[in-house]
Amino acid sequence: ATGLNDNLNGVETPVSFQMADLPDQTIEIVHSLAKWKRVALSRYGFGLHEGLYTNMNAIRKDEDLDNFHSIYVDQWDWEKVIAKAERTRETLENTVRTIFKVIKHMEDEVWYKYPTAVHHLPHDIHFVTTQELEDRWPEKTPKQREDAICQEFGCVFLEQIGGLMKSG
Repeated sequence: ATGLNDNLNGVETPVSFQMADLPDQTIEIVHSLAKWKRVALSRYGFGLHEGLYTNMNAIRKDEDLDNFHSIYVDQWDWEKVIAKAERTRETLENTVRTIFKVIKHMEDEVWYKYPTAVHHLPHDIHFVTTQELEDRWPEKTPKQREDAICQEFGCVFLEQIGGLMKSG
């Protein structure tokens, strides 16, 4: 009842139940870390540029099941405290580049020790907005656009997901 659980896409609801010892309360299983991380940063007094990482196991009962989506979610996530002035696209992209650099380094380390392992990440990550993809490929579906840009650049950070598109 705290509002900590997001309803994610507007229609998903948490798994909930009543307990015998708490008959007047509804217990919910957390299924999104978005609000939880920010509350934890505040509650536990994290300072500027400090943060946390999490590993959440959850059940999303309203998930549309396919080859990529399951009712069971094992979500790794992180969040850090930044100053209001740092809430910029530049900060976001610099953070993404730092994370990508770490992942790329780990790929190189694995490949060095196991030369037969996959070694295919590009040198850099490419940034693109959903609107730029629509402008480039208006005839394709959003998924087809994402597949096409990933095929072209190998590793892509997609920005402005969920924003209003020119097409509506």
